[in-house]
Amino acid sequence: MISSKDVARHAGVSQTTVSRVLNNPEKVNKDTLEKVNQAMKELNYRPNSIARSLVNKKTRSIALLSGPLHNPFFVETTTSIVNYAKEKGFNVNVHFENFGDNMSVYQDVLSHRVDGIILSSILYDDPIYEQLKQLDTPFIMFNRKHKQVGHYVEMDNVQAGRLATEHLIQLNHKDIVWLGGPLNMTTFQGRYEGFKQALEQKQYAINPDNIIITDTSKQAIFKEIGSILSRKNRPTAIFAATDSIAIYVIDFLIQKGYSIPNDISVIGVDNVELSRHHSFQLSTVGTVDDTNLGRIAIEYLVDLIDDKVPQKKSFVQETLETRLFDRTTTKKI
Repeated sequence: MISSKDVARHAGVSQTTVSRVLNNPEKVNKDTLEKVNQAMKELNYRPNSIARSLVNKKTRSIALLSGPLHNPFFVETTTSIVNYAKEKGFNVNVHFENFGDNMSVYQDVLSHRVDGIILSSILYDDPIYEQLKQLDTPFIMFNRKHKQVGHYVEMDNVQAGRLATEHLIQLNHKDIVWLGGPLNMTTFQGRYEGFKQALEQKQYAINPDNIIITDTSKQAIFKEIGSILSRKNRPTAIFAATDSIAIYVIDFLIQKGYSIPNDISVIGVDNVELSRHHSFQLSTVGTVDDTNLGRIAIEYLVDLIDDKVPQKKSFVQETLETRLFDRTTTKKI
């Protein structure tokens, strides 16, 4: 079996240098780093990850608690997080949100030793936050945040809700349905607050029947849209609180013979890649520069793990400005 001594001899460096390359490569000059890496490649050397973790007390692993994969937003952020972490030498253990039973997911994460935790599944008053704080492990939230002060990256959800609603109002829509997930998630709470603000600014009455809070699964959205279509006076527009919900809405409406946006306008939030699909070109709201929130969060988390966040910046707190992407699923009436 090839050892680190063999690598050191082959590269013409000390065993200490090989250890530094494995554990703290940022502290090794470029030429030496390349020489050692080349030696490891030529000798087909595989470092013992368990032994390394015992030496430097690092597992080089990160836990990701993601929202549900039926939402393309979480597909994109998970992909970006895993890819960046891999570039930095970390493995990512991915766990997915389980509506109504997140505690079992959290306990699974907390039972394994990791160097950092990145999560988008947290609720505004989630009791798990106290347990996370007690860990000697850096963690960061993205897309959602907790009511307590902590590290997070989010879009300006209130602004997003306001922009989407103002867009519909400018198109003369007054009977607008807001369709989203539970308001104990800051993503939905903020987008709902922006929706209310835009209507109140125009002094439009908020119809309680037009506020629909539901599970975000396809089955749940189909059921709600079926109920909406059965009304005597059908609304003229639907503000779906995520692009995922908006895509389900459009799918159901088309199945039932409706034309988008001629019969009903639909707008979402997130500006996922699928929203730009030429078959429907979803009107939506997203970050100004189309930033992937997961990518920003994982960059910060790796810096937190490596103690690269300046001491004067006690908490990483990023709220990104949003803009409207006016496409073809909304229309003036």
